[in-house]
Amino acid sequence: MAIRNRFTALLGIEKPIVQGGMMWVGRAELASAVSNAGGLGILTALTQPTPDDLRREIDRCRSMTDKPFGVNLTILPSVTPPPYAEYRRAIIESGIKIVETAGHKPQEHVEDFKANGIVVLHKCTAVRHALSAERMGVDVISIDGFECAGHPGEDDIPGLVLIPATADKVKIPIIASGGFGDGRGLAAALALGADGINMGTRFCATQEAPIHDKIKQFIVANDERATNLIFRRFHNTGRVARNSVSDRVVDISNQPGAVFEDIRPLVGGALGRKALETGDLDAGLVWAGQIQGLIHDVPTCQQLLDRMIDEAETIIRDRLNSMISASPHEAVAQ
Repeated sequence: MAIRNRFTALLGIEKPIVQGGMMWVGRAELASAVSNAGGLGILTALTQPTPDDLRREIDRCRSMTDKPFGVNLTILPSVTPPPYAEYRRAIIESGIKIVETAGHKPQEHVEDFKANGIVVLHKCTAVRHALSAERMGVDVISIDGFECAGHPGEDDIPGLVLIPATADKVKIPIIASGGFGDGRGLAAALALGADGINMGTRFCATQEAPIHDKIKQFIVANDERATNLIFRRFHNTGRVARNSVSDRVVDISNQPGAVFEDIRPLVGGALGRKALETGDLDAGLVWAGQIQGLIHDVPTCQQLLDRMIDEAETIIRDRLNSMISASPHEAVAQ
């Protein structure tokens, strides 16, 4: 079972499905399971406390799969940024061949990765950003629609428009991100001009995801309305699951004169990690997208990817082909 194209050929994978980098979730257990299932698993570099810890996590992932996997490096503006160059060096020296980049001013990192023969996937939320990344020399664009978990940008363009708009302008392969979780979405993305898809929230609700089962069941129970948009006031919009914490963040942010310091105690990454690891839904933010409304179980990664490919192939081969009939003139001629 496989859908192969220029994207799968470039990465050496069987199925055009990528597990995107996710803070505290992108660990060896999940990345190796996705890769073993024929997709592309991704370790999240900054989940590891130090570059040496990342080296060890890469080695651990290699002990769990002999298939291709990648590493995510997300660059965010910060008063006290992590040592990005050291993480980058750890990725390169560990012999990683695929990297997912995201965030603020990635050019220095992209140039170094490319100089070392690494395939670079770059996450974007707008066509103009995708074109800039293409000029920068990345190999694949991961285009994030407004439905996504995480940071969808400030343009609010959903995937149904953003994916083909990007495909119209970008020459390198693109993968669609945001709102994908089953074979219907994969078939739709391919029809819209993408070469594959990137999934985050859907992979959180798998057996191998290294998070508490209460979080997985929370995602399964949620519907497509169960998200909040936070940080809108501060022009750094993020989509998270609705819980008591994100509700409070929205309420405080909507108060006249609110500043980021008012919500800082609620949004720390350590609090989100506590929620994921303990299952305490009131501990911190849980990042999740609107695809929650289409997640109804917690399969293994192998079961999920096999099912998605089967469903996409059936839609493309049977359902869509059955709708294409001969014209009246052709029917008479036959």
